[in-house]
Amino acid sequence: METQLIDGHSPENRSDAGQLNSGINLMNRYLIQEVIGIGGMGSVYRARDLHFPNVVKLVAVKEMINQAPDPLVRQTIVQNFEREANILATLSHPSIPRIYDYFTLDNRSYLVLEFVNGKDLEVILSQSDAFLPEEQILTWGIELCEVVTFLHNHKPDPIIFRDMKPSNVMIDQHNHIMLVDFGIAKTFQTGQKGTMIGTEGYSPPEQYRGEATTKADIYALGATLHHLLTRRDPRLEPPFSFAERPIRKINPNVSLELETVVNTALQYNAEDRYNSVEDFKEALIGAGRKTGLLSRMNIGSKSSSSVVNSGIKPIWAFQCEDELRGTPLLHSGVIYIGCYDNNLYALNAANGEFQWKYAADGGIVTRPVAFEDSIYFGSEDHRLHAVSARTGKLNWSYYTDDRIRSSPRIADNHIFFGSDDGHLHAVNIDANREAWKFDTGGPVRSSPFIANELVYFGNEAGDFFALDYRGNPKWRFKAKRGITSSPWVQDNVVYFNSVDMYLYALDAKSGWLIWRFRMEKPSIVSPVVVDNIVITGSSDGNIYGLESKSAKEIWRFKTNHQVNGSPVIYKDCVYCGSVDGNLYCIEYKTGRLRWKYETKAPITGAPLVYDDIVYVGSHDHFIYALLA
Repeated sequence: METQLIDGHSPENRSDAGQLNSGINLMNRYLIQEVIGIGGMGSVYRARDLHFPNVVKLVAVKEMINQAPDPLVRQTIVQNFEREANILATLSHPSIPRIYDYFTLDNRSYLVLEFVNGKDLEVILSQSDAFLPEEQILTWGIELCEVVTFLHNHKPDPIIFRDMKPSNVMIDQHNHIMLVDFGIAKTFQTGQKGTMIGTEGYSPPEQYRGEATTKADIYALGATLHHLLTRRDPRLEPPFSFAERPIRKINPNVSLELETVVNTALQYNAEDRYNSVEDFKEALIGAGRKTGLLSRMNIGSKSSSSVVNSGIKPIWAFQCEDELRGTPLLHSGVIYIGCYDNNLYALNAANGEFQWKYAADGGIVTRPVAFEDSIYFGSEDHRLHAVSARTGKLNWSYYTDDRIRSSPRIADNHIFFGSDDGHLHAVNIDANREAWKFDTGGPVRSSPFIANELVYFGNEAGDFFALDYRGNPKWRFKAKRGITSSPWVQDNVVYFNSVDMYLYALDAKSGWLIWRFRMEKPSIVSPVVVDNIVITGSSDGNIYGLESKSAKEIWRFKTNHQVNGSPVIYKDCVYCGSVDGNLYCIEYKTGRLRWKYETKAPITGAPLVYDDIVYVGSHDHFIYALLA
């Protein structure tokens, strides 16, 4: 039961420790789920943003409780909190949480931030009895240098973080760093002094004197790396005593090159440190290159064994009764997905709760499509089904002469789809009956793509067609073997794969061949195009990134089995499943692995990504909802 928080002091709204209870609704918008962090001034909560009722939009709500008796102190606390909100509002960087909202209730102020699904470095240290791998710490150090460089290059004035330490660095589910807690960060102006603010043990000598330049962050970053490498907390040691605790004496596994770099950052006099964080980063990269660690790190590489599930946990998972081979549909807050147990399932997209299921008489591998209040999908029972989106009751069905494995598409008030009976069918939605069907001479398992008022698709005989909305052929292209791949049309070019091992690019108006790219094995994958990059997969186990105009290979990513699932683009990444059971998240410009999530069986359907949530089905009978 949800309770709107009117009075922050009300005992029924808070636990004995003073924290907000689960189910409290802040500002009639943020539904508190659980406490994810505790600090000296308040708590941090995971919450759901109810302004997005049809999807799960998670946020972090940072609470500041101001109970200082001195009015001046209270004012300073509020100013620091407001400073954090104002600074975050000006920043846009993948390693800095985005700010969504800021408000005050009673004597409590709240920041609503991007939710980071992960752990801070202090927790990671506490949960491990052994030293962390040097290459992992080096990777984090380089990423920290990148985000601090971004802050120091901020315009019009540099931003000094002033409180770098393990507890302010989170490692997200993709094994990348997120810099949190900007409460004492400030813009830097030459000659400006202030009170000593920071954390004892991590702060440099000049910060104790109220001076903080960009070199203060270099020292604190060096102290953070020293702590990670040695597991010795500098807060428990005399200030500025790192020279008395040589890294390699405590942890002999650390290379001399990395120890030297960290020691330079920890010099007592600021002028003896690196001139900039960029120089610090280059020194770390140099150490990684000299030791050979750089080639094993997840920095600019195309894959990394250190990036596995990275602690990724599904937001929810729902188990069906057989394999999930198709792609889900999200419509009005409901996930619809077909299963080989003959059922179409309707699940609440927010929590995976079962809504209803509709039983066909054959397996369902097609992706459903929504139009008005109905869901349309094909089945191996030879039928196109139209069911109520709300109840799952059958509205009508349309029969073909064989199995339907081609996903339907809707345009011009018609549903277009293929059948193993060798036809492309066009069904009038209003009349619920056939408008026309086109005989292709071979089973049609390719899902049509509609663009330029034409319907593009291939068949298992190796023919590729472009038809108008009346079923009249405009052109035809012949591949050497079957075309199961669904096409992608962009900038008047149509792209598709064939079992003959080629990826084709044709002129969408004439069907003339522009280029073809040979893969190592056949492909049934449907390609996708983004930023002039064609991304596709093959049964050779590779995911490819090619220049769309020339077919020049930009990158390839090797999975551990066939790639039969089609790629999907979301933001700066491509999401693609493999028969090895993994869903891969890869940067589409570089082919660099962000993360992978392992299911217990092959993934052959394309995922669905919407509002930072990935929905994907697996042959292990589960559909998963994961944070993108």
